[in-house]
Amino acid sequence: MSYQNLEQAIQAAGNPVQLLRNSQIGPYAFPVVRSEFSNWRDEQRAWREACALFDQSHHMTDLYVEGPDALKLFSDLGVNTFKNFRVNQAKQFVACNHTGHVIGDAILFYLDQNKFNLVGRPPAANWVQFNLETGGYKAKAVRDERSAMNQGRRLSYRYQIQGPNALKTMETATGKPAPDIRFFNMETVKIGGHDVRALRHGMVGQPGWELFGPWEDGDAVRSALLEAGREFGIKQVGSRTYPTTCLESGWIPSPLPAIYTGDEMKPYRQWLTGTHYETMASLGGSFYSDNIADYYLTPYDLGYGPFVKFDHEFIGRAALEKIAAKPHRNKVTLVWNGDDVARVFNSLFHMGPGDIGKYIDLPLANYSTLPFDKVLKNDRPVGLSTYTGYTFNERAMISLAVIDAAHSEIGNELTLVWGEEGGGSPKPTVERHVQAPIRAMVAPAPYAEVARVAYRPN
Repeated sequence: MSYQNLEQAIQAAGNPVQLLRNSQIGPYAFPVVRSEFSNWRDEQRAWREACALFDQSHHMTDLYVEGPDALKLFSDLGVNTFKNFRVNQAKQFVACNHTGHVIGDAILFYLDQNKFNLVGRPPAANWVQFNLETGGYKAKAVRDERSAMNQGRRLSYRYQIQGPNALKTMETATGKPAPDIRFFNMETVKIGGHDVRALRHGMVGQPGWELFGPWEDGDAVRSALLEAGREFGIKQVGSRTYPTTCLESGWIPSPLPAIYTGDEMKPYRQWLTGTHYETMASLGGSFYSDNIADYYLTPYDLGYGPFVKFDHEFIGRAALEKIAAKPHRNKVTLVWNGDDVARVFNSLFHMGPGDIGKYIDLPLANYSTLPFDKVLKNDRPVGLSTYTGYTFNERAMISLAVIDAAHSEIGNELTLVWGEEGGGSPKPTVERHVQAPIRAMVAPAPYAEVARVAYRPN
């Protein structure tokens, strides 16, 4: 059934948990780009051992905001400081609701005077657009939807090259020494005869750049990068492999947007249509609560505590000032016990009623848009696991989790419950199964040592 807006959909479902738990879509889609160019194991190895080329041109929403109040708009909504934000810089923009819980995050590019580009999953862009349209700001927005929603043609292409040989690839592609750009700063370079904006970035802790420009230049720039990187082992990364990068870098990409409760958010829920991400997204996993607020996360849960600056007024400031003074849960990596994972796979090869564990897809195991698995210590809940997959580089099944401080010490053994209650929800990505306990060891986030040590090189 279709609904005019999110608020109407919630009322029809009875509560937000039922709406999202029974959604018929699966995990977040990474469209258009080939699933695999070689195989996902070698594609994962490329960013650790050689050079990987990611095509990010299709799966993210771009919101271009321009006008004299553009910076004020982002400052009013973001927990970040904007005091020293300048043209040719970027930052991870984090927006919260009035209770200090995260609505969404995205990368904010300062393109030119009074001109910005917000790039990421839809929730942050939706919230910014709503406030722009209803807040009386002197600015305008141009929205560039994901390829799945606009027949594959975007305003801009967006690539990343990452890995130990990315530097050599960039020098060959530009015909000069690689640009000496500080982390999350930008510069214009020439590749394949075209001007390209280059953001210094390290998605998996390796040297790298994010490259973007007009859509019509994309093929030529990609071809030039592939030619330049041939002798350095460059590999194109497909859509099956790309979403596993955040497992090693420690970024949780799918917090549940904290918008489903509160009178302050009701006008926004009425603004969001029946086809917006927040209405259609699916909730999955072994963590169950009838209270949607139990799925909300704070910036501190997500490791964004250093981003929160109380040097400006923004939505959620008063709540975050109180939260900041309290103990916080910690973002960690959970390393799943290999024997327990193998036991789940082994259940696929033995006949018997109701003894099949939930299938663990590789390399990314998410089967819903918003994955939430419960984590236990001595059968008591101590946290949430939110993003799961396999890294060939570490030969491990891992997940990103938010754990109570008392149980987040490195090396601590916890138990994660894999699979849904009662044989599973009616989502088409969920077969009938039984839940399986999986032992998991607490490890740092980021998990990859190179990401922890060198994630923010000068």
